[in-house]
Amino acid sequence: MNNHKILSILEKELVVALGCTEPVAIALAAATAKSYANGTIQEIIVKASGNIIKNAKSVGIPGMSGKGLDFSAALGAVAGDPDKKLELLDGLTKKDEQLALQLISEGKVKAGQADSPKRLYIEVTVQTDQHVSKVVISDNHSNITLIEVDGKPVFLGGCENIGIQTEEEELEALTIDEIYLWVLEANVEELTLVKKSIELNKTIGLEGLSGQYGLNVGRTIQENVKKGFLSADLATAAMSLAAAGSDARMAGSTLPVMANTGSGNQGIAVTLPVVAVAEKLQVSEDKMIRAVALSHLVTIHIKSKFGRLSALCGVTAAGMGASAAIVYLLDGNLQQVKAAVQNTIGNVSGMICDGAKAGCAMKVSTCSNVAVQSALLALNHQEIQSTDGFIHDDVEKSIESFCKLGNEGTRQTDELILKLMLEK
Repeated sequence: MNNHKILSILEKELVVALGCTEPVAIALAAATAKSYANGTIQEIIVKASGNIIKNAKSVGIPGMSGKGLDFSAALGAVAGDPDKKLELLDGLTKKDEQLALQLISEGKVKAGQADSPKRLYIEVTVQTDQHVSKVVISDNHSNITLIEVDGKPVFLGGCENIGIQTEEEELEALTIDEIYLWVLEANVEELTLVKKSIELNKTIGLEGLSGQYGLNVGRTIQENVKKGFLSADLATAAMSLAAAGSDARMAGSTLPVMANTGSGNQGIAVTLPVVAVAEKLQVSEDKMIRAVALSHLVTIHIKSKFGRLSALCGVTAAGMGASAAIVYLLDGNLQQVKAAVQNTIGNVSGMICDGAKAGCAMKVSTCSNVAVQSALLALNHQEIQSTDGFIHDDVEKSIESFCKLGNEGTRQTDELILKLMLEK
């Protein structure tokens, strides 16, 4: 695969996002629908797939106290700028929040589960005193596939109609071997998005370490290092910085992050363990950027088969990417990079997703720890063998098995998790 195609993949899959991606996507759909319906809002109806509901139900929204599908949609409709895409909640005020809460208190916002086989599906209908508009987002958090005004479609596009086949073919052509060799030869000056991912995600990581956010997982790890209860090693450095970024993001920090394959939390888990290890080792900026690029691309490679939303936690795939990058930082070779990915698959493959929330920072911490552990084992020539579990001799086949588990083996689990969440 040539340089241009890999850079194109990075450009498509690394996107700046403000706030947890699922509520932001709902807000984007609502803001887009309202932009096509002038007049006073009379009703907003939100329908979403189970995976979207899981991740939008309890997570914080930047600068706001409200939560949930109804609040996300109301906020997008009253104040969101659809031209800003996944950054549309940037700069909103308490007045905007009050307007959204007023719509909800007046009973004008309804939310429920969509009757769609898609795992990523959002449908928002906005009725005003002048028009009725409907917007559908599917497959990708910013991928608008339908805009309908007064019953007539005015836009049909997105992944369901154009472009997805070429992109899928490009992603299918990726392998760990090819990614690794490309990273070694890449022109660092062209990796501007990777550099930006380091800058943005490190900023929110440091914010999580300095402030009070969510469960304070990252900050607690750091404080226990200072007390001498935990050692100041590579694993705790990776865990604390990455978990702190997730702490801040899940609690509604107003700082943007660089998402990876549609997930901001995943973007944090891809970059910050690698950045923390790079800084601990005091490697050059060039080497750190290449390492983070490797982490992003390995994760994109896995997620392209895994699916954007699954009953398994997506941060597990980020841990696989980070483990490969940590091997590179420690001067490991290609075979050891593959071994680290194998070790991570064998460790975290059963971690389920029970929705976006403050506790996600604990999963980020766990996967960051596993990434370091898997890398160190690989560098010591220790690799999970093909006699164990569903691991194969070939890392690509192990990835395929892991993704089949996520896509085919957890559908009933996914339904049960959602049922248990909604019963509370």
